[in-house]
Amino acid sequence: MPYVVTDNCIRCKYTDCVEVCPVDCFYEGENMLVIHPDECIDCGVCEPECPAEAISPDTEPGLEKWLKINADYAKMWPNITQKRDALPEATEFDGVAGKFEQYFSPEPGEGD
Repeated sequence: MPYVVTDNCIRCKYTDCVEVCPVDCFYEGENMLVIHPDECIDCGVCEPECPAEAISPDTEPGLEKWLKINADYAKMWPNITQKRDALPEATEFDGVAGKFEQYFSPEPGEGD
């Protein structure tokens, strides 16, 4: 039961979760993070740290799409292990519906 990052991370990209992850399984895209499902140890410490509530266990209904997105992009994006500032528009975009269709970027982030 790995955890997955969902669409509310898009255009927010808070990294509080990255700082507490004991196995460094977060990967950074241009405007969101993902969790590598094969590296996640299901400890759950990241979930309550996300101010945007964008992290959920993959056992929640309807998250199959997000498990695939996390798995695919974790293979392409660089690893991130250190907390950074959220995106400047994070507060404005927290909770906006339809972010994946409108704002998702497949481009990699900086990583560590």
